[in-house]
This record gives sequence, structure tokens and C-alpha cells, in this order.
Amino acid sequence: MKAVGFIGLGVMGEAMCRNLVRKCGKPVIGFDRRPEPLERLEKDGVKRAASIADLVRQVDLVLICVPGEPESRAVCLGKDGVVENTRAGQIVVDMSTVPPSVGRDVAAACARKSVDFLDAPIARARFAAIDGTLSIMAGGDADVLKRAHPFFATMGTDITHCGGTGTGQVMKLMNNMVVYENLNAIAEAYTIAKRAGMDGTLFLETLAKGSGDSFVCRNHGLKSMAKDDHPENAFPVTYVLKDVGYAVQLAEEMGVDARGAKLLIERMEEAKAAGYGAKYGTIIQRMIDK
Repeated sequence: MKAVGFIGLGVMGEAMCRNLVRKCGKPVIGFDRRPEPLERLEKDGVKRAASIADLVRQVDLVLICVPGEPESRAVCLGKDGVVENTRAGQIVVDMSTVPPSVGRDVAAACARKSVDFLDAPIARARFAAIDGTLSIMAGGDADVLKRAHPFFATMGTDITHCGGTGTGQVMKLMNNMVVYENLNAIAEAYTIAKRAGMDGTLFLETLAKGSGDSFVCRNHGLKSMAKDDHPENAFPVTYVLKDVGYAVQLAEEMGVDARGAKLLIERMEEAKAAGYGAKYGTIIQRMIDK
């Protein structure tokens, strides 16, 4: 491959693109609507594209990391978007968290132009994007994944082929549903324990030593909940609502009554209504302890 393009340089995308340009050994071209991440990435050697079309025409591999379904469809399928400007032999990879139907629609549009497609969303927190230790869950053809794998390996340490097109997104939505249902359970238990006389930090530390341990306990619990620190530069309530909403939509399509996820959405909606929409999802604890 002669060059790689990266579209969407937000909290995760900027860190991913930085690892890509530092490690992949190929020219990297970036595009974002905001100039600030591109200004920072230019110091690492990323070349700035004038538009999505300009980027696509210069590269063999296009990576996309945008907030949700509307943005993904606009970038991939919209006028002057990715697919419109592709040529045969290119690979398009959507690393955004969106419903599986988006991946299937983009894959079909790509196939009509003899372009390969992978849905390959990411998991783990911002620190993993910075450290290059993300989990990347890919759906699509295994041979296409082999071609993209060296570039994925600059950004992640665990790269899993989940199956056909859309399965990467299925995995990511279920991952986030489990993470935030776990967070809800921990927030309830944390609040009960504190009201029953326990120190909150001690409760979480002890929980982490037993069968109730989890990444969410150690990361979301001890790093944020125990400190009542819910920053706005982390995974916000609005993103939790988006991702778990997609998960519930998928559950309904599959005939599953995802009651726990629906309860979680209710509580996150309460947090949003209380003015916490931009706060880290751990803010749910305040909605329980009121």
C-alpha cells in the first residue's frame, strides 16, 4: 500500500492516527472538520487532506472513526464521500460504533465499485488509544483483514476476526452494553455500601479482589466513581445513550427483551435531563445516590 488515510480525528481517532503515522512506515493523510487535531498531527508527520475526496484519491486504505450512524453514513455514502471517490482495489474500514446495518450498506456500495470493506470498531478506553493497546473487532472477509492487519497492529494489541460483515459492530455494541450495565450494577452496589457505612474506595478495592471484579470496577469505579470525578473529555452520557440505544435496537430485531439495557437507558436519560449529558458515564452514580 502506498498510503493510508484517516477520517475522524476526535478523542480516539487523533490518538489512533498518531500511532499509525509513527509505526506503519507509510505516508498517512488525515481529514477532520476541525483544524486543531490536524495541526497537532502535522507535527508527527500526518499530511492534511483538503477534503474527503482528496484523501480517498491519494490512499489505498481508508480508515474512518466518527461518532455515530448519521456521521458514518454521510462520510461513507454521502455526496463527495468515501465510496463515491473510491477506485477498485482499495480497502475501506469503518471503525466507528454504528449499527450492523450501516456496515452492510457501506459494504454493498463498496462491492459495486470492486472495493473491499471491513467494519472494525474499537474497544477499551482513551488511554488504550494513546498507548496503541486497543481491542479491534473486525467483520468482513478474512483475506481483507490480513491485508489491513499490519496497520491495525499499530493501534491495537488484540485484533479479532468476528465473522462476516457487520459482526464487528455486533461485538462492539454488545461489549458496550455489558460495560454500562456493569457500571449501573456497580453504581448501585457502591451507593448501597456507602449508605450502609462502608468507605466507598475500600468497597471498590475489595470488590476488585473478589468474583465481582471487572475492568469497569477498576477503571470506571476506582478511577472516577470513587473520586466523584466525571470529566467531560471522556466517554459521555450522550455516547452511552447512542451505543446502548443501538444495542437495544439490535436486541429488538433479534427478538430479545433487553430489560437491563432499557433500565440503563432510563437512568442515562435522567442524567442527560439533569444537565450531565457531556459528563463521563460514571455520573450515573449521582442519579442513584440522590
